[in-house]
Amino acid sequence: MLFLSGQIISLFGSMLVQYAIMWHITLVTKSGVMMMISILCGFLPTFILSPFAGVWADRYNRKLLIALADAGIAAATLVLVLLFAAGYDALWLLFAISAVRAAGAGIQTPAVGALLPQIVPAEKLTAVNGTYGSLNAFMMLVAPIVSAALLSFASIEIIFLIDIVTAAVAIAILLAWVRVPDHRGESAGEPGGYFTEMKQGLLYIRNHTFLKPYFAFFALAFLLMSPAAFLTPLQVARSFGEDYWRLTAIEVVFSVGMMAGGALIASWGGFRNRTHTLMLACALFGLCTVGFGVVPSFWVYLAFMGLAGIAAPLINTPAQVMLQEKVDGAYMGRVFGVFSMISTSMMPIGMLIFGPAADVVPIEWLLVGSGALFALLALWPAGNRALREAGKPLESAGREAAEEAAE
Repeated sequence: MLFLSGQIISLFGSMLVQYAIMWHITLVTKSGVMMMISILCGFLPTFILSPFAGVWADRYNRKLLIALADAGIAAATLVLVLLFAAGYDALWLLFAISAVRAAGAGIQTPAVGALLPQIVPAEKLTAVNGTYGSLNAFMMLVAPIVSAALLSFASIEIIFLIDIVTAAVAIAILLAWVRVPDHRGESAGEPGGYFTEMKQGLLYIRNHTFLKPYFAFFALAFLLMSPAAFLTPLQVARSFGEDYWRLTAIEVVFSVGMMAGGALIASWGGFRNRTHTLMLACALFGLCTVGFGVVPSFWVYLAFMGLAGIAAPLINTPAQVMLQEKVDGAYMGRVFGVFSMISTSMMPIGMLIFGPAADVVPIEWLLVGSGALFALLALWPAGNRALREAGKPLESAGREAAEEAAE
């Protein structure tokens, strides 16, 4: 409760800044290239740092890493506030702060993913991850409303200041009250240099039957997801109107859908085989993306946005739990680091393709094509034995392994 509360408080401030920067760039420039640059600044530092951050998450105190990353982001944001107050408000400063925030996220993400299994029993991971997803969705519901309200009568610096305060509160909760067992006793062998430990993590992934197709699947998924994730605000501004309320509406409806999806997966748990839940959700998300490109009415567009929001936790939660259940604790940080590296590299690669294309062809065409391919991608786990086996619950997998050993 304490850990997730602190993370949600920090996330709220981060989302306020995220929406403020995104909307400012969208409405001021109306350029797919500018959106591409912003997204690259928001992802490339995470990609560069993730392999090292995974090693740090396995080597050092994960709780302290999370707190230091939050503190670094808050300090950089404070510098930006002072620059804006002094009259320096160039667009490149927003790109710069996005890069700093991405670097902090690159350190935090593997640490958070690896820390949860330390404080949550294995049989409760789905419920906890689903609940965390619902809390994230609630913040996604509240943040755009608050951000739009603040932008309507206050400057962007006020939002930056709120983010600094929420980061300070989250750090205080984490350091003062959250107790996490020391994981470093799990480490296999004596620690070497960063590159040695990174290599050990890569060898672990290469020799793990499930992880190779898992990472390949999500590499393609993130690539195809990028138009729906990043170009929909630009599409709405171009096709339906440049009003703040429309940009707010798509975020709010998506967040409500995510809250519903997170509550659903937390209470239901998904199909017995997690891979089946993943396949169904991917197909639904892909079809909703196609819908974004073909519906003429903004209200129908919002309905598809809500369905896509429901699908998102049904993808994220089983994917997260499969890693937390199947990966050796000694390598957890490095595996999550590689996963973060894949997600943060494929998204920018997707925007390198789709961002400039959005200035040449209608965004609707890009959404229809990427959505259809994403829906077809859901068939991959059905034909891959390693992914199907990895989706089975622990007791089932353990029983089958024992039967194979007996034979």
